[in-house]
Amino acid sequence: MTGASDGIGKEYALQLAAKGFNIVLVSRTKSKLDQLGSEIETKYNSIKTKTLAMDFSLNQDSDFAALKDLVSALDVAILVNNVGLSHDIPVPFVQTPEKEMKDIITINCLGTLRVTQLIAPGMAQRKRGLILTMASFGGILPTPLLATYSGSKAFLQQWGTALGSELKPHGVDVQVVQSYLVTSAMSKIKRTSMTIPNPKMFVRAALSRIGLSGGAQDVAYTSTPYWSHAIVHWALLTFTGTHNAIVVDQNRGMHESIRKRALRKAEREGKKQS
Repeated sequence: MTGASDGIGKEYALQLAAKGFNIVLVSRTKSKLDQLGSEIETKYNSIKTKTLAMDFSLNQDSDFAALKDLVSALDVAILVNNVGLSHDIPVPFVQTPEKEMKDIITINCLGTLRVTQLIAPGMAQRKRGLILTMASFGGILPTPLLATYSGSKAFLQQWGTALGSELKPHGVDVQVVQSYLVTSAMSKIKRTSMTIPNPKMFVRAALSRIGLSGGAQDVAYTSTPYWSHAIVHWALLTFTGTHNAIVVDQNRGMHESIRKRALRKAEREGKKQS
């Protein structure tokens, strides 16, 4: 499980452990991984955890070699591709810092591909397995001011659907898991609402809808598991289309507003510190 130390990744680990799965936790911060591993083993005495701290933005061969060694003797039943990075705040593409742009593509795309390429062959050989890849509405609805992130998630949708078809004859199920907003450090949203669940609510829905489309009926190997997200996804597909100019422009206006608020907040905080 990648991106396992916080938010949705942490919840996947906790809820899969509760269902009896041993867990391999992979993320950047060793202290958080060790804490979560200890929490899982204390709560579920029969469950074992393994951890590997790696920074996916570095794309180091040594890290992936260590991951390969860690899982080589394991019967990996479920791979959760959850590692991800978005922009710090909404930003026009031409103003996107080069490091932020590279990190988003390296983590979201290349990191996910390399982990899957390590795990999927064993699943195919055993003729069973499940690969869940976290996507985003940013990947189905072009999102101005989050252009690089939006493009990375669109890539994962296309790749995940193609991978699902490739692995189906080998007994391996692939599901791209679509989500709208969820309370998390990445989204910077703290309060739940009808359309914004917390990670626990979202993961419970995701695990309950394995193999079901839900909201993404026309997108193969894809699920939009949370009920209100599924309604929004269905409405976009049915009534407006995801690439409609009016919808995209409205999305731009919303993120321009978010950017202005974020910049004003940063300015206020800067004045307090000076």
